[in-house]
Amino acid sequence: MQTLVTGATGFVGSHVARQLAAAGHAVRVLHRPSSKLSALAGVTFASALGDVTELDALRAAMRGVELVFHVAAVADYWRADVAHMMEVNVEGTRRVLQAAQENGVRRVVFTSSAAAVGLRDDRPADESEPFNLPPKQFPYGYSKAQAEAVVKTFVAQGLDVVIVNPSVVMGAGDLNMISGSFIVQMKRFGRLTPSTSGGLAVIDVQDVARYHLLAAEKGVTGERYILTTANYRYQEWFAMIAQVVGTRPPLFSVPNAVLPLVAGAIDAARALGINTPIDANQVRLGGRNVFFDGRKAWQAFGAPQVDMRDSLQQTYDWYKANGYV
Repeated sequence: MQTLVTGATGFVGSHVARQLAAAGHAVRVLHRPSSKLSALAGVTFASALGDVTELDALRAAMRGVELVFHVAAVADYWRADVAHMMEVNVEGTRRVLQAAQENGVRRVVFTSSAAAVGLRDDRPADESEPFNLPPKQFPYGYSKAQAEAVVKTFVAQGLDVVIVNPSVVMGAGDLNMISGSFIVQMKRFGRLTPSTSGGLAVIDVQDVARYHLLAAEKGVTGERYILTTANYRYQEWFAMIAQVVGTRPPLFSVPNAVLPLVAGAIDAARALGINTPIDANQVRLGGRNVFFDGRKAWQAFGAPQVDMRDSLQQTYDWYKANGYV
């Protein structure tokens, strides 16, 4: 089947393209002329030059395409200009879907994020929870929620789109250290790595890519599917990372009462043009259990296959092999 993947030069997109090619699909990759293609080494694909913000390039890229995986996004939100992120994540999605509609694409799988799902304090959130954080403080999640609203509009017009919402993604090939920074920071700072009282939901990139293909095959039009393997308290998460990288777990946990002060200091530093290793919004969530319920995807597509301890080991081994640590 002729497929198009946007964002295939990045972490998740490259794994999606790799699994598509291994499954026998004819893979077409949308990328800029200047894009580095190292993440696609060994993958057979055809190039379609352009960007998700360029409607004419998208129209040309989708000629003869049956299936589109729209993975491209500005995901490193703590480094990104918000206006640019909204343009790519929201308006880029609108243009991708418009081009798909015009070309008669059979199905689109849209890569949203668990960040677009609302949080609950009493239990892990499921797909029914709307985004419920302050948009100005959490622009990435808001951008993905807005992109999902665009998807709903096109679904109402008859376009077949399935939404997947990955949680924090680990695994080999995270070139830009979106989530791999957990590994690098633990290796670098060891017991001095700051921890907090909250927690997170995680999944391996191989499972994320596999679920993309299964969503294309079995997903229900217009539905969202949270992709996650397990929820971990940060104490447990950092202890597992420490075991993998050969150091001791964090010595101390930052009290919740301090987190707003730290976040404010980071905001002030960013306003002065000082780059910080973490984002203020990450700090604000540090005391919350950002947990998600993955049972809907498990029931539709099967259970995750990669154990997170193994995922961390693969991530660390890849970083060592590529000179990051």
